[in-house]
This record gives sequence, structure tokens and C-alpha cells, in this order.
Amino acid sequence: MKNSNSYDEELLKDVLEIYFSIKKEIENRLNEFAKVWEKGTEENLFSELAFCLLTPQSKAKMCWESICNLIEKNYLINGSEEEILDCLYGVRFKYKKSKYLVRCREVFNASGKISIRNEIDKFDSPSEVREWLVKNVKGMGYKEASHFLRNIGKGQDLAILDRHILKNLKLLNVIEKIPDSIPPKKYLELEQTMREFSKEIGIPLDHLDIVLWYKETKKIFK
Repeated sequence: MKNSNSYDEELLKDVLEIYFSIKKEIENRLNEFAKVWEKGTEENLFSELAFCLLTPQSKAKMCWESICNLIEKNYLINGSEEEILDCLYGVRFKYKKSKYLVRCREVFNASGKISIRNEIDKFDSPSEVREWLVKNVKGMGYKEASHFLRNIGKGQDLAILDRHILKNLKLLNVIEKIPDSIPPKKYLELEQTMREFSKEIGIPLDHLDIVLWYKETKKIFK
């Protein structure tokens, strides 16, 4: 962890200003995520999982539009690999990802139905759930698993280390460089660094993720 004196003060000031200007919107969005777990169906939960599987190296908006298209055609839960593939508009590596979605359904299949809640409820902490997801869901790394858990209200203390976040951590001088690859051990190290930074500046980790995303995109999305 860097000494706070080494942070880019001007950029940190901008981040804090953005945070206080959109704090209420962030809280509302996180409450919406929490309601997915509290009140959503198993299909709602699976749609969030499927969305996060599609996002690597693809635009989030295009990925969510593809998920909505799959839901509309009843392919998300029941479609074949070919039917899913036809709905993945603008999604990179869609041939591989269509296979991931079909395989993911099989992981959570209980007596012919998708069952995600029961699997997640087996674990005592979000970090344990994340470890299980990474090991059992093909195509899901730490970033995607953290993203999924955040989007269902279960990832308050997990970092989503995507390119926007890493870029801004580097600009802020929180990290020295953006690594070429992020194996699990490195991911956990970077996550802990971001966690400590968030505590130091008084922005909760799940809020900070959205602030840095908003700084780049001017949107609060998923």
C-alpha cells in the first residue's frame, strides 16, 4: 500500500467530487442489485451470471442486450448452443462463450431446473463463493465472479478489477503498473491494495468500483 502522500492529489480530488455527486445514485443501484437476490427468480440470478460470463473483452451494454434477447426468445434457460450463439450480437469470442453458457446451466442444474441460491447458500462468505465459481464455472475468473456477486448484492467487499479500474488505480498512483496478466494470487494482492485504498479515502469498495467506472464511462450500469 502506498503512502497517501504519493497519490495524485488532483485526480483523487476529482474522484471524491464524483463520488459525492453520485453517491445517492450508487446507493440506489446497489439496493437494486440486492433485490435481485432478495426477490429475483432463479432465472434472474442466472441472467446476471450469464451476463458476467459474456463481458470479458466485450462492451457491457452489448452483453446485456444479448442477455435480454436470449430471455425474450426463451433461449437463456432452454436454448441450444446454436440458438444462444445467434443471439450474441457484438460479443467477442461468442463461439466460446455460447459453450460456456450451456456448460454453466449444467453446473446449476438440479432436477431439470436452474438452482443458484442453494449453491451459493452453502458458503459462509462471498470470497468462498467466488473461489467455488472460479473452479466450477468454465470461463469465469476472479473478475467475472466478483462482478456477478456484486450484481446480486453479495460482493460488497470484492473488487472488480477490469481495465477501467486498473487504469484509474494506476493514474491515482495506488498501483505502480497495470500487470500484463492477473493470475489468482496477483488478483488478490491488487484487490487488497484497492480495499485498503478505499478505507483510507472513505469510499466503500463496492462504491469505489462504480465511481471509477463512472469516471470513464459517465454511466452507472451493471
